[in-house]
Amino acid sequence: MSHYKSNLRDIEFNLFEVLGADSYFGTGPFEAVDGEQARMLLSELDRFTRESIWAESFVAADREPLELSPEGDVRIPEELDRALHAFYDAGWHLMPLPTHLGGFGAPPTIRWSGTELLAGGHATASLWPIGALMASIVDQIGTEGQKQAFGRPLVEDRWGGTMVLTEPDAGSDVGAGTTKATFVEAAGDDDLGDVYHLEGIKRFITSADAQTHPNTLHLVLARPEGAAPGTKGLSLFLVPKRHVDADGTIGERNGVRVSNLEKKMGIKGSATCELSLGQDGVPCVGYLAGNVHEGIKQMFLVIEYARMMVGTKAMATLSTGYLNALDYAKIRVQGPDLTQMTDKTASKVEIINHPDVRRMLMEQKAHSEGMRALVMYAGWVQDQAQLAAPPDTMGGEDHDEHDRWIAREDLLLPLVKGYCSEKAYELLGSMSLQTFGGSGVTQDYPIEQYIRDAKIDTLYEGTTAIQALDLLFRKIVRDQGATLTWFADQIRTFLKAGPDGDPFADERERLGAALDAAQSPLGVLLQHAMASMDESKRTELYKTGLQSTAFLASLAEVMIGWLLLRQAEVAHDAMEVGGDKDRDFYPGKVAAARYFTKAVLPKVGLRAQIAAEEDGALMDVPAEAF
Repeated sequence: MSHYKSNLRDIEFNLFEVLGADSYFGTGPFEAVDGEQARMLLSELDRFTRESIWAESFVAADREPLELSPEGDVRIPEELDRALHAFYDAGWHLMPLPTHLGGFGAPPTIRWSGTELLAGGHATASLWPIGALMASIVDQIGTEGQKQAFGRPLVEDRWGGTMVLTEPDAGSDVGAGTTKATFVEAAGDDDLGDVYHLEGIKRFITSADAQTHPNTLHLVLARPEGAAPGTKGLSLFLVPKRHVDADGTIGERNGVRVSNLEKKMGIKGSATCELSLGQDGVPCVGYLAGNVHEGIKQMFLVIEYARMMVGTKAMATLSTGYLNALDYAKIRVQGPDLTQMTDKTASKVEIINHPDVRRMLMEQKAHSEGMRALVMYAGWVQDQAQLAAPPDTMGGEDHDEHDRWIAREDLLLPLVKGYCSEKAYELLGSMSLQTFGGSGVTQDYPIEQYIRDAKIDTLYEGTTAIQALDLLFRKIVRDQGATLTWFADQIRTFLKAGPDGDPFADERERLGAALDAAQSPLGVLLQHAMASMDESKRTELYKTGLQSTAFLASLAEVMIGWLLLRQAEVAHDAMEVGGDKDRDFYPGKVAAARYFTKAVLPKVGLRAQIAAEEDGALMDVPAEAF
């Protein structure tokens, strides 16, 4: 039996009963996939992720080591290789691509639903087939020659792809990168862009090589000679592992190779590599992406996708961890009922009947379903952005509505990535495993691997602290809080929408209090930041830094509380209609929403109090005192 326990019912509930995707699937930019086709796609993908070599390779990819040849070729476990070929053979890499690239043309909500299923079924395997993503990036930023030479085979020939930012001495500080790009010659008739030779070492590069892919395209940030310092001086280069001849034939090796494989606690089947560029006497040839020097802007197209993917992966892992724990709790018999604990002759009960086990299960359920709601809502916002995008032929049309949806998507990204990654790892370790007791730390169950595979999510694509600062300064301050105000207005409208005899009156009141509490620290944090602009008060900014992550958590929990209560209303109405269908599902949605508002949202008020009282004293403690 597969380790993976999916929740397709909840995915479809989000899509069709709450978000109303049926109303716009099959129209406009999504005309290729209507509601019926979307359901079919997700049903088939759900079956693939649970019943095929995809989930079956989960253990082998963790236990069998990767191999690195002296030439820099990586060999992954045979089962993982077969899983990836099965994925490609079924055409699943085409699902998120637009139709003009040979894709299914699926809306973002379907893409992220599919990402959940793939990552839940095998997190490590899901990190490999990103060549299609790179094809969509090249399609957006590349020259026509680059689209033909690199974009087309990324899809049709199943190339691998990577994003190459990090360096040994420049981790999260991307602008400190020292990889050098030396100009060689201007773009020729092939329209591949200006040619450069790259020199440097890159580290922590995901999925940089495997026998599965006939070639790999690296998207590399490097600094042209004489360019400005920091991120503004970085340019993006397309660097194939092997050169490509004019007729598309894969030729000689380029001067880029995998020079080391990291030894990791989790996602062991993902080749996290050190890449050496131009270090072995062979030039590392790179082509200037789009033939323009807009490196960090171009790379952010990949980074933003990756952040959403990481948050979705984290949520998916918690979901299957919870459902595994739930199944175990229903069959594991231990101890009498708490009301009979002094009766030595009392019958033993399944542990789901013990109050503290129920508490842990509901904590997991409320968070996993709440984080799914957050991911799906972010996908819905992305759907709306595409629906609002004016046709290319009408470039003079007002883009304001489209831009507003993009800003809403941007604000949600640090919540999805930062909160989901932190909370998933926390609950997997503290409650999913705890439900199994001692059995949870053994390899008899998948929980210990889930935990190891999930930890990286808090670090990938910017740590949680970076997400929090991004939320504050890039997403809220930049537009003077306009986007945040829009979300707050949506919630306040919901708070006022309760009918007579509202069954969720108490929950609305609690959500309203949490919304006020989440917003109250914002002024304080920004006040500290503004004060720090005075040279004599620079350290005031420390107070903002000390509380920014807590602010992110509070805002995410308010958003999740709102989304869960929206679901509870839909579920309550469905229960009122009656019938046997989903008689267990809908009460569970109501229970999760009520639990979240009572057990989680009060923490928002506590964080607000702590933020208000922040005095920065922690920064005055000598390092030696730690």
